[in-house]
Amino acid sequence: MGRVASAFSPVIRTERGSRTPLHKQIYDTFRALIVEGKVRPGEPVPSTRALAQELAISRIPVLNAYAQLLAEGYFESRAGSGTFVSLAVPEQMISVPARGRREGTARSGPRPVSQRSIMLPPHDPSRGFGPGAFSVGQPALDHFPLRVWSKLVARHTSNAGPAALRYSDPMGRPEFREAIANYLRTARAVDCDASQVMVVSGSQQALEISARVLLDPDSQVWIEEPGYWLLRHALILAGCRMVPVPVDAEGLDVAAGIRLCRRARAAFVIPSHQFPMGVTMSASRRLQLLEWAQSSGAWIIEDDYDSEYRYGSLPVASLQGLDRHARVIYIGTFSKTLFPSLRLGYVVIPPDLVERFKAVRFATDICPPYLHQAVMAEFISQGHLSRHIRKTRMLYRARRRALVDAIRSEFGDALEITGCEAGMHLVVLLPRGVPDREIAARAAQEKLWLWPLSTAYAGKAVRQGFILGFASTAEEEMLPAVRRLKALIGKGTPNHGVNDGTMRAEGPPRGRNRVKMTGL
Repeated sequence: MGRVASAFSPVIRTERGSRTPLHKQIYDTFRALIVEGKVRPGEPVPSTRALAQELAISRIPVLNAYAQLLAEGYFESRAGSGTFVSLAVPEQMISVPARGRREGTARSGPRPVSQRSIMLPPHDPSRGFGPGAFSVGQPALDHFPLRVWSKLVARHTSNAGPAALRYSDPMGRPEFREAIANYLRTARAVDCDASQVMVVSGSQQALEISARVLLDPDSQVWIEEPGYWLLRHALILAGCRMVPVPVDAEGLDVAAGIRLCRRARAAFVIPSHQFPMGVTMSASRRLQLLEWAQSSGAWIIEDDYDSEYRYGSLPVASLQGLDRHARVIYIGTFSKTLFPSLRLGYVVIPPDLVERFKAVRFATDICPPYLHQAVMAEFISQGHLSRHIRKTRMLYRARRRALVDAIRSEFGDALEITGCEAGMHLVVLLPRGVPDREIAARAAQEKLWLWPLSTAYAGKAVRQGFILGFASTAEEEMLPAVRRLKALIGKGTPNHGVNDGTMRAEGPPRGRNRVKMTGL
């Protein structure tokens, strides 16, 4: 074990004029810290020389204090490593006043918090993010070109100069923004240049910044129903009034939105592959939405989170590319194409709004971090991103087919499937009365990640079901996972006959094994 170079010094107040000797003051402080649980067994303590320098006193009082603490068993010395809080201090000797203070403060007087934060639901571990079958939004991490990525990271880390350590442009590194703009013009038909691209920490930060720039408290905004639940969280924190607009087989129902709230300030939409239902907004709806935005002076925020993955046709062009009046703010992310912990996304901003976005970005977190921008710029320019997308598109097509085949095999026509023509997830619809949240909570305990469809509704849930990710689940794992799903649904719905194949989804009769790939 190597020697501990340094340890953080605790706050020790020494009074030279006190009747208590300096070594006793140091001893009393350390003993109290250990007994009160503020320093833990096994934690390193400063060397006697370092602590003497920190306190600006002779080393002798520190040596005497340490000797007493060692003798009483509060400290232990490890040859070649240093001095540590003893691992042998009995747990019953250590109180945890910090926890007691946290519990006691609730009774010490008012502790007001934001009403908006109270409106946010607690984190639900049953939402489909864990490692295992059907995890939503999880790409095939085992197929990520980690060796290439690691080499780029190593090169940019070793070659980084002082400029990499300073604050940078709130919009992001110029070469990375140029690479993003080139990619979007080619792959997504986005009308932009690098000056309009802002680098952000994933699409969630993009939504938050967009809300801060474009909306005021009590602004009315259209959201898709059902829709992306974390968008609702961002709008709650912005104090907006959400207007849920139904989604059908053509995407957001613009006419319904106009009836509900013609003068909404903005519309948040996912036109290329709507989440969760997976439908693609039709051309007529797109033009209708753009016309509404222009005539009413509203904004459109387009979230384009996984449109690179389409299996029956080429990727659908962006809504922003059709916009002739600079009403669309375009959001994208690399979390789905590469890996979620990358936390790297982008916003394409109308030119006249760039300074507003830049000001809000600077006020929230100043600028994006350096390293992954530099790595991603080279990853894109060298063609690694396009190759990875091509490979994973083929992989996800095969995994999607394996999941659909497994559902057909196990459920027949008992479950309706929707939204599987694109993206990294599909939806299975359950009959009314089947409790998707209860089943999902039980499934999470077995590492089976079922995202309840009912949580995607801002209002009353119209349908129950599950959002099933397929990108991170191998083909050979699909059938066993679907059988586990069948068992869970069967336990949760004893009167629906899932296990004997007699359960039926509501709606008109369909031939056996037919899969309906539509919206609601």
